[in-house]
Amino acid sequence: QVQLVESGGGLVQAGGSLRLSCAASGIMFSISTMGWYRQAPGKQRELVARERSGGTINYADSVKGRFTMSRDNAKNTVYLQMNRLKPEDTAVYYCNAGPVYRTGGTYYSGDFWGQGAQVTVSS
Repeated sequence: QVQLVESGGGLVQAGGSLRLSCAASGIMFSISTMGWYRQAPGKQRELVARERSGGTINYADSVKGRFTMSRDNAKNTVYLQMNRLKPEDTAVYYCNAGPVYRTGGTYYSGDFWGQGAQVTVSS
């Protein structure tokens, strides 16, 4: 069973920092593609950062230079470091995995999602 468990959300003042973590299980983490998305109230879910083939990371224009996505394969964990936060960054942040190789080697082209972590930035 694939599980993604986020942690690290919270309330922060504008200009502050937070780091989100996403612990993955049930997948061969080191060869699976990970990403972060967010959904603000009344808006559609949008891409924040996502790994691409070749090891590069694609960032939304709105977070470039402020957010950094990284991973620790030994811990099966992906991170989102968020600096210089703005009130418009307020949203529920979701960890995404896909495509993945499940534990055992089966390839799955679809997506898995975490439960979401609330990030609130006050002005």
